Amino acid sequence: MPNPFIAAIRPFAIALTAVALSAGALAQDYPAKPVRIVAPFAAGTGPDANAREIAAELTKVLGQTVYIENRPGAAGIIGTEVAAKAAADGYTLYIGTTSTLSVVPHLYTKLPFNVEKDFAPVSLLGVLNTGLIANPQVQAKDVAGVLAQLKAKPDSLNTATQGVGSYSHLSGEWFGFSGGTRMSFVPYNSSSPYSDLLAGQVQLMFDGLPAAAGNIRAGKLKLLAITGKARHPAFPDVPTFAEAGLADYAPIAWQGLLAPAGTPQPIVDKLSAAMQKAAQNPELAEKWRQYGGELRGNTPAEFTAFISADRAMWGKVVKQAGVKME
Repeated sequence: MPNPFIAAIRPFAIALTAVALSAGALAQDYPAKPVRIVAPFAAGTGPDANAREIAAELTKVLGQTVYIENRPGAAGIIGTEVAAKAAADGYTLYIGTTSTLSVVPHLYTKLPFNVEKDFAPVSLLGVLNTGLIANPQVQAKDVAGVLAQLKAKPDSLNTATQGVGSYSHLSGEWFGFSGGTRMSFVPYNSSSPYSDLLAGQVQLMFDGLPAAAGNIRAGKLKLLAITGKARHPAFPDVPTFAEAGLADYAPIAWQGLLAPAGTPQPIVDKLSAAMQKAAQNPELAEKWRQYGGELRGNTPAEFTAFISADRAMWGKVVKQAGVKME
């Protein structure tokens, strides 16, 4: 006698199998047209250059054009919203960053998206270690010297930032907490602070190194310390913050590839595999190393865990700094 339970669930099983086969076939044919990557930063910036290099490499791996569409503004919120509300078909992707996915959710009480629910993490692209960058006129030769001067004369060293609540600002706040001192910040909301840093109008800055690496190597700026568990091969003579006595100071700038939530998992997996292959390009990897970073692809599960841990870490920093944006 037929089992009524099996008979009842058979149509659902057949339907699920059909969906799975359909998704698998979709992934095999994907991509069948150009893929857009929404970037929440301006064209011509350091993050944009990195993103375009990745897009070019993904174009080679996937055999279909992958291009960057810049949607800057409002601390990355504009571009992030565009990506979050895009069709979940694999043809709109998103470059997430430390600021947009780890910091911004703690700064704003109301956002037009939910970073945990509206995106499907695909793969980390790479990380950039943060440096304590100084004008050569600064007499301090190391972290200990900077902290000693800040404690003796807090306003004698002005620290440039890319605006209140920016990565550079909060990295500076974190340094002050770790070193037991307070910082004097100068925000540059719509212009680069590097011209004033080179001129000595401001003395310090905490940032990833793409924009500063050339001037550091030319001796026009000096790098006093860098984040990371070990000294970076591009700057072997520069100590880590841990070596300098600040073991809990560990900000890193990162970029990662995400898709709108609901994108079929086979497509997400195919994109992740493509990014991991792209990360093996030795020339591209060497560019990231020269910037004080590391090109690094990983799985969707690994990237999800990475974002969660990073977001929690920055939540503590934002809370301690008492920074809130409207």
